[in-house]
Amino acid sequence: MSRFNALKSDSHWQKVWDERRTFAARDDSPRPKSFVLEMFPYPSGRIHMGHVRNYTMGDVLARFRRMQGMEVLHPMGWDAFGMPAENAAMEKKVHPGNWTRQNIATMKAQLKRLGFALDWTRELATCEPDYYGHEQAIFLDFFESGLVYRKESAVNWDPVDMTVLANEQVIDGRGWRSGALVERKKLSQWFLKITQFADELLEGVRGLEHWPDKVKLMQENWIGKSEGLQFRFKLTDGGEIEVFTTRPDTIFGSSFVAIAADHPIARRLGEGDPEIAAFIERCKQGGTTAAELETQEKLGFDTGLHATHPFDPAWELPVYIANFVLMDYGTGAVFGVPAHDQRDFEFATKYALPIRRVVSEGDKTAPEFHDTEAYSGPGTLVNSHFLDGMDVTDAKRAVIQRAEQGGWGTGTTVWRLRDWGVSRQRYWGTPIPIVHCESCGPVGVPREQLPVVLPEDVSFDIPGNPLDRHPTWKHVNCPKCNAPARRETDTLDTFFDSSWYFIRFASQPADKPFDKAVAEQWLPVGQYIGGVEHAILHLLYARFFTRALQHIGKLDVAEPFAGLFTQGMVTHETYSFPPVSEGHGPTWVSTDDIERRPEGVFERSTGRQVTIGRVEKMSKTKKNTVDPEPIVDQYGADAVRWFMLSDSPPERDLEWSDNGIEGAWRFVQRLWRLFDGLEDAQGEDKDLDRKLHRTIAGVAGDIEALTFNKAVARLYELVNAVEKAAPSASRTNAIRTIIRIVAPMVPHIAEEAWAAMGQDGLIADAAWPEVDPALLVDDEVTIAVQVNGKLRDTLVMPKGAPKDRVEAAALAADKIVRALEGKPPRKVIVVPDRLVNIVA
Repeated sequence: MSRFNALKSDSHWQKVWDERRTFAARDDSPRPKSFVLEMFPYPSGRIHMGHVRNYTMGDVLARFRRMQGMEVLHPMGWDAFGMPAENAAMEKKVHPGNWTRQNIATMKAQLKRLGFALDWTRELATCEPDYYGHEQAIFLDFFESGLVYRKESAVNWDPVDMTVLANEQVIDGRGWRSGALVERKKLSQWFLKITQFADELLEGVRGLEHWPDKVKLMQENWIGKSEGLQFRFKLTDGGEIEVFTTRPDTIFGSSFVAIAADHPIARRLGEGDPEIAAFIERCKQGGTTAAELETQEKLGFDTGLHATHPFDPAWELPVYIANFVLMDYGTGAVFGVPAHDQRDFEFATKYALPIRRVVSEGDKTAPEFHDTEAYSGPGTLVNSHFLDGMDVTDAKRAVIQRAEQGGWGTGTTVWRLRDWGVSRQRYWGTPIPIVHCESCGPVGVPREQLPVVLPEDVSFDIPGNPLDRHPTWKHVNCPKCNAPARRETDTLDTFFDSSWYFIRFASQPADKPFDKAVAEQWLPVGQYIGGVEHAILHLLYARFFTRALQHIGKLDVAEPFAGLFTQGMVTHETYSFPPVSEGHGPTWVSTDDIERRPEGVFERSTGRQVTIGRVEKMSKTKKNTVDPEPIVDQYGADAVRWFMLSDSPPERDLEWSDNGIEGAWRFVQRLWRLFDGLEDAQGEDKDLDRKLHRTIAGVAGDIEALTFNKAVARLYELVNAVEKAAPSASRTNAIRTIIRIVAPMVPHIAEEAWAAMGQDGLIADAAWPEVDPALLVDDEVTIAVQVNGKLRDTLVMPKGAPKDRVEAAALAADKIVRALEGKPPRKVIVVPDRLVNIVA
């Protein structure tokens, strides 16, 4: 028997697929269309096993649907703008474009070696002008339709690097590069009116039948529709503070009012009080996100003002400026209920403010609150005057009703969702196509001048955005009045790039972002596959984009992704040396530098023994990544693909192991021996025929459900059965059919076997095997035989066999004869196709 030469086969068939453009999707095809898409990668340098798993899943589905007679669009591109390229420019003294394009070339070559059925004719990179020029046109469409506006907003500002930082670049309150304390600063920024679509986006989630429930819940929570009360506290100095609350039921548990550091009242007080002004500056050195506000230390400054409780004129609440309240959320003011809100509880504990229970927790009803955490669950109102005895829902309604009757408040619906700030003070991004004119204000760049291309001659030697200090790029004339003006130097958030790339995949005319009719042939994406880490922002922004394009008449598609699957991560052991001293972390050792010996695990380069750590997500930081390239060199693409599909349900994490890839390689060789040893024979094997057709149907269902590990298990069983079967026409047919069943998963060996058997064309173009429905029906059943309620034997009988025949077979069975000891049974009960119960 010959051995399957994986490397030779891989390169040969990949070249054939490329030359024949086998996987190029045709817009004009009469076949039913299917759009399969994995989230496109960031070109960071090399692909990792997480990429391999993600794209293998999509590839199996795409190949399978082609075999089912569909015209499949399965494209690939690059999410190529963003911070890492700019960081590389600063650290390695290279241009972000050169760094990015080199990485794309490397990663594309790696992906090709895995034999993915990708339509490379539609490849795109978001950093190329032929992509982002069309993106600028979409921005102008939104701008002209009133969906884009400019306002001042709080940002994370690094005063040393002089740049805005994304939330993930703020570590323990400091800039990730400079180490400087990050400030909260107001800047004029561009926003998209995503809140205009909040109701639609929330309602649309409920119709996404083929999305994971956990992702839909995350979307609902992020959009965050809340019913509540907006009302005014009267201040003892004659002024007012407006607040919003989703828990008006807890109003009798309030112990303070807190306002944001940039609230108008706080600013007014700071103008006349240096201590307040200093505290306001201190607040600016905190985070700007809701998550950061929850975790940072709660700080407050007692203004000396007091607010009057709306239900008790004698009850005065102190007014604090607090670092956990932001003007961008609600009204910039809240009332604190420490017993029933953890943030308020921490603040009240720090400043010795009253903590009063107003919602019972089981049998806890006393006003004194001695727990270590706030209680935010359901209960009955207590210590709350006219609300006592009501549940939370009824109490909310009662307070809102009295507020409206009294004229001091209004029942209101608010949303957690905020408009999307798309301005980024960075070079490596899509230039925002706006010109600022002193006379005309912000003016859109004329369409015929698109794309507005990034200048190449930039320097990263000085902190800040290179576009701001470029000598010529930002200086232009106003498109309206021709007066000297300034080009916008902010670039777009990279989420903007990834919010419409799937539409550009579907349609790529040169003169516009997409052709409506062509794009609508493919959209929505039938199956979208990617990591759950993108479950909120990317998916929400993409959903907003299709709705916004629908709103302005450019596209008649509401939801971008009909089906969504979030795959698990690929994990690996970690290896390290212990910390060199207290306060230092471990020194991580690369997976590539590990040598296993009987006495332990050692660093190959030094011979030092290492500590085996936890199995964790592969990451460059902990050096536990596995490069696919040497694995493909050793075992071939099919073995790598098979392992990615076989060991774990796809929604769960998959632990990489040397034993696992070895086992996958051995199975590929077993397949080759089966295919290579094919011989013509006569005779039928009904059991094998039945096994084959059940496998065809089962694997098809498993691939559609993306339960690839189940499909793999079925194929192992079928191969085992074929290997054990005697030569027959049924066995020969099973082997020929197995080639087609495994083709979506291990396409190189399938093509090799298909050609060796003299079949016409490529197996990539072959049809999925047809199923004989008659062979899916059980014509035999296994019947349990009990004696006095205890299982003594089983019978295999024709389905629907007459009761007397079943009874006779049971009584004649050796085990039953021995159990009855030669005595006639007192009674025999036959349950058709299931059970014979003998009473002795």
